[in-house]
Amino acid sequence: MDNLFQKSYLKINNTSLVYKRYLMDLIDWESRLIGIKGARGAGKTTLILQYAKQSLPLNHQTLYTSLDSLYFTENTLIGLAEKFASQGGKYLLLDEVHRYANWSQEIKNIYDDLPDLQIIFTGSSIMHLNTAKGDLSRRAVMYELHGLSFREFLNLRNKTKFESISLDKLTKDHTAIALNITSTIKPLAYFKQYLEFGYYPYFLENEKLYPQKLAETISLAIQIDLPSFHEITYSSIEKIRLLLHIISESVPFKPNITKLSERIGISRNSLILFIRYLEDMRIIKGLYPATGGIGILQKPEKIYLHHPNLQYALANANINIGNARESMFLNQLSTLGEVNYAEDGDFIFKDYTFEIGGKNKTNKQIKNLKSAFVVADEIEIGHLHKIPLWMFGFLY
Repeated sequence: MDNLFQKSYLKINNTSLVYKRYLMDLIDWESRLIGIKGARGAGKTTLILQYAKQSLPLNHQTLYTSLDSLYFTENTLIGLAEKFASQGGKYLLLDEVHRYANWSQEIKNIYDDLPDLQIIFTGSSIMHLNTAKGDLSRRAVMYELHGLSFREFLNLRNKTKFESISLDKLTKDHTAIALNITSTIKPLAYFKQYLEFGYYPYFLENEKLYPQKLAETISLAIQIDLPSFHEITYSSIEKIRLLLHIISESVPFKPNITKLSERIGISRNSLILFIRYLEDMRIIKGLYPATGGIGILQKPEKIYLHHPNLQYALANANINIGNARESMFLNQLSTLGEVNYAEDGDFIFKDYTFEIGGKNKTNKQIKNLKSAFVVADEIEIGHLHKIPLWMFGFLY
C-alpha cells in the first residue's frame, strides 16, 4: 500500500492546474459518492487529480489509484478501502473503475460500511449505474465529462478566458455576443482545426498524430471497455467494427435495418443493440424522432459520428464539410439534452428548430416555423434568425 501512496503523491503533485475543464465548477464536490464517466481521452483522470491538488490534503488522508493497477491482482478494492480508512484516510479517488471486475458491488459496500470516506470514481461512458451489479444509482451523483467544446479549445490553445453562453441568450443576443468575441479573436481562423483535431485535449501532444491516436483510442474502447460491461464474443466485436466502418463511410447515415443486418450477418435486434453500444461509447450519435423516449429496440432516423474529428480519423477519404458541420452542431447541443430528428429543418431541440448550412444558407425550409434558426458556417457575425455555427461551440 505504501507504493500506492508514493504513486498517488507523485501523480497529484505533478498535475498542472493551468487549465481546468468546464465540469470542475459544476460538480458538487461535497457529495460522498461522486462518479465521472466519459469517453477515453476526455480528461477524467486529469480532472480528479486537479481537484485533489487544489482542494484535498496531500497526505495520508488522500489516495488516488487506478483500478487497472497490478496491486488489484492480489488485493481487493474493499480491502484497500478498509485499510485506508483505518489509517485515517478520508478521500479515495478511484480511476478506471470498469477495469475491476466487481467494482460496483464493492463501491456500494464501501459507501455503506465506511461512512467517513468520500469516494470519487471515474469510468467509461458505457457505464450505467442502474444496471450495474451494485446498483449505485441511488447512492452516487453521476456526471459526464464531454470532449472539449470549441470555447474550451480556444481557451486552451490561445490562453483566452471566454465564458460559456446559455442557449436562450445565444438565440436572443448572438449578434452582440459575436461582436464582443470577434473583437478579441477571429474564431473562424481556428474552427476548421477544431473540426479536425480539437475535441480531445491530447491534441496538445501532437496535432499530426492526433487522427492516428483517436483511431487507436476507438479501437481500444471497442476491444477493452465494451467487454467490461457486456458479455460479448470476439466475433461480435468484429461485426461492430464492420458496422462502424460502414457508418463512417456513409454519415449522416439513414439506416435500413433489414439490409444492414443482412450485410453484416446479424439479426435486427443484434444490429440495434450494437448501434446502442457504439452510442454509449460516444463513437456515434443516433438521431431519433421526438416521440417521448427511446425504446431499446427503436432504430434511429439518422446516425452521425459522435464528433467531427472522427470523420478525419475514420473516413479521411470521404470528408464532407456539410456532414462535419451537422456533426459538430449535434455534438455541442446534445450536451444540454436530447436533440431530435426534424421533418422540417435538420434538428429539433425543445421548442427550437435548426437548419444547418454554409454562409449562403437561407431559411426557405423553416420560414413558416416558430423559433426556427439557420445555423451558418463561414460567417463571423449573424443577423436576426441566422446564427454563426461556431457560436454553438460556446454552450459549455
